Amino acid sequence: MTADRAQDDPGHQLFVDDFAGPDLDLSVWVPSYLPQWSSRAASAATYAVRDSCLHLTIPPEHGLWCPDDHGPLRVSGVQSGVFAGPVGSTIGQQPVRAGAVVREAQPTMWGWTPRFGRLEMRARMDLTSRSMAAWWLVGLDDQPDRCGELCVVEVFGDAITAEGAAVGMGVHPFRDPRLVDDFDAPRVPIDVSEFHTYSVDWTPDGASFAIDGLVIRTADVVPDYPMQSMVAVFDFPDRADPDDADQAAHVPALVVDRIGMAPDQTPSD
Repeated sequence: MTADRAQDDPGHQLFVDDFAGPDLDLSVWVPSYLPQWSSRAASAATYAVRDSCLHLTIPPEHGLWCPDDHGPLRVSGVQSGVFAGPVGSTIGQQPVRAGAVVREAQPTMWGWTPRFGRLEMRARMDLTSRSMAAWWLVGLDDQPDRCGELCVVEVFGDAITAEGAAVGMGVHPFRDPRLVDDFDAPRVPIDVSEFHTYSVDWTPDGASFAIDGLVIRTADVVPDYPMQSMVAVFDFPDRADPDDADQAAHVPALVVDRIGMAPDQTPSD
């Protein structure tokens, strides 16, 4: 099986996916990026499951995401849940812009939606100065305040040097009045093109964000509701260097070896 989770665990706290099967487990993952604001077809990821890894890529033919509502952006992403209101409503996760309306209705799905626990992703990235990769958790917006974000890792290609990378991590409140913005991108001496384990130890009392087991930063006030995972690689065409042929030909990639509950963890109540 690609994914393993406890059948009697409604939050799927025991979930782990090592992508050992031939394709994504579509009972867990939606292979589109925030499809309610466009459609599943228009926001579909370019991906492959091979060598026990999920490969998310943005080849040259990959189209723009929400071109009528967003600046030039291409994205390949998967998400472990989806919730949206009816067509024409403004209900849905991470609106593309203020006042955005649902363009395609989505069946509600709670694929992997933990509430607390030590969660981790082992992954590598292939980026240039016009691309970015990230893993973050977000509320499903099934209630208006359940919309906050825990960003576990966010790396922009233009923040990578020979000495390491700026790795974003922390909390974004959006419309959750309990939360405060608590986000930073400390420089870490790692090569993100190699596999590393990015993790968050998320409890009711706060969160610790770590890379390869080393805690990099903490946050004291965190979401306290189930959250879905968003895993994606991005390309920003308006950051293209017209004189850089290698950049133009580059295919941004995020390769995920494993994501889920950290080994030997007991699910939180």
